[in-house]
Amino acid sequence: MTSAKIMYASLTGNTEEIANKVKQNLENSNIEVSMDEIDSGQPSDFDNFDIAIIATYTYGDGDLPDEAQDFYEELKDIDLSGKKFGVLGSGDTSYGESFCKAVELFEEAFKAAGAAKAASGVKVEFAPDTEEDEKNIKKFVEEIIK
Repeated sequence: MTSAKIMYASLTGNTEEIANKVKQNLENSNIEVSMDEIDSGQPSDFDNFDIAIIATYTYGDGDLPDEAQDFYEELKDIDLSGKKFGVLGSGDTSYGESFCKAVELFEEAFKAAGAAKAASGVKVEFAPDTEEDEKNIKKFVEEIIK
């Protein structure tokens, strides 16, 4: 059975809600899913899974959350060759070009680790409470399990 590991960082609960929606969609597609907060794990946790997913918020003007910093740095230095990855995030569009910048940063870190991008990054303003958000999350899951 195909398996996925979701690691998430959430300050207000919005990104946790995104991660839960991804988890539910994956499970509905018969994917075995494990999900943990990013500060309770390490990048090597992805070793035992086929699919690696990060869901994180962007803090301030395009910064990674404090609780995701170490994970991000370590991710760039491990070997995830043969793994598929996808990244989702929440943020505030009032930050302009920095909106959900953490999504792009984690995509770069996964590529540095040798993982293959399997889904386009999803950026959500605040909480995933619109029809468009639901559609984008569903599309993300469809892409990543292809």
